[in-house]
Amino acid sequence: MATGPSSQHRHSNGAVVTRVLLAEDDVLLREGLASLLQRSGFEVVGQTGDSTWILPMVRELKPDLVVLDIRMPPTHTTDGLDAARQIRTELPEIGILVLSAHAEVEDAMELLATGQRIGYLLKSRVTDVDEFIDTLERIVKGGSVMDPALVQELVTARRRDDPLAGLSEREHEVLALMAEGRSNAGIARRLWVTEGTVEKHVRHILSKLGLSETDDDHRRVLAVVTFLETR
Repeated sequence: MATGPSSQHRHSNGAVVTRVLLAEDDVLLREGLASLLQRSGFEVVGQTGDSTWILPMVRELKPDLVVLDIRMPPTHTTDGLDAARQIRTELPEIGILVLSAHAEVEDAMELLATGQRIGYLLKSRVTDVDEFIDTLERIVKGGSVMDPALVQELVTARRRDDPLAGLSEREHEVLALMAEGRSNAGIARRLWVTEGTVEKHVRHILSKLGLSETDDDHRRVLAVVTFLETR
């Protein structure tokens, strides 16, 4: 009977060996990964190209780590991801590295939110052998690893969702003073600029926040509400 993750196999020389199950339907990639892992001191205890075999193999072999593709047969949609969810629920002590051809933010965030021993990596990242092995080791030790491209996408998405992202530094200052209830004249005195300059900044702020030409006082209130909501 195979030992579980908490009691990793040891070589005759006493070294701990991490046991890995590979689930990837691209045969060349799978064989390449298996060869790479074995050369790097891991033990590949099983391989499959069909997602329906992932859970039965995990239950039987109790690997320390499962490396799986998101899109696998039979449906080529989210079969690998579904298997990862089930492994996480049923055997949370097993590490999971999800490989994906594309950065799919929602899938990645859902997985990474499940806690420790989880990773999400783009397949293109596997070409850097040292980085890939380091990722596996970090996951086995309890870490969470997110692909840098995914981090970049999250940052970009957050910027996109931030209604104030398009404002200049001075416009931010003007809007903050508007939120304190100051008039244009009061803002002008505070910033040591003319009232006309403040009016120009206010027009730009209202325009950038997409507040259409209606009653100016009403638009100021909406701009302030937007400012307060993002704090």
